[in-house]
Amino acid sequence: MTLLRTTIIAEAGVNHNGDLALAKRLIDVAADAGADMVKFQTFKAEMNIAEDAPKAEYQQRNTGAAQSQLEMVRALELTESDHDALIAHCTARGIAFLSTPFDTDSIALLKRKGITIGKIPSGEITNKPYLQAMARAFPRLDYQYRYVHDG
Repeated sequence: MTLLRTTIIAEAGVNHNGDLALAKRLIDVAADAGADMVKFQTFKAEMNIAEDAPKAEYQQRNTGAAQSQLEMVRALELTESDHDALIAHCTARGIAFLSTPFDTDSIALLKRKGITIGKIPSGEITNKPYLQAMARAFPRLDYQYRYVHDG
């Protein structure tokens, strides 16, 4: 039996803390480790967080209570030019850029940037309009999660 090659995806998420230089260092670490892709998160804070949404207890412990949930998440947003810089850095390092879009504007942004695959956030697996937008944006059907049998 021959197995298809496993794709290793390094999770950068929002661990860049809104710092583009740190995001590039996360790409460098993932590339140096031999990952095939590095995955970030793409979102518009205002489209995902209510203005009066409270921070979770762990968020208050880690970031304080002075800043709102919306302000905290807004600081983690990657701009369109940030995406350009990160995609270029990934290309230079020989690792693929991947991002989880959390809203339809972000799906469209990734599509405009030439991203050809998408990752669905677990919280959206029952969101039919979101899933339909992802299917329209990333219609590839050639994913292979199966064994290839010899002879």
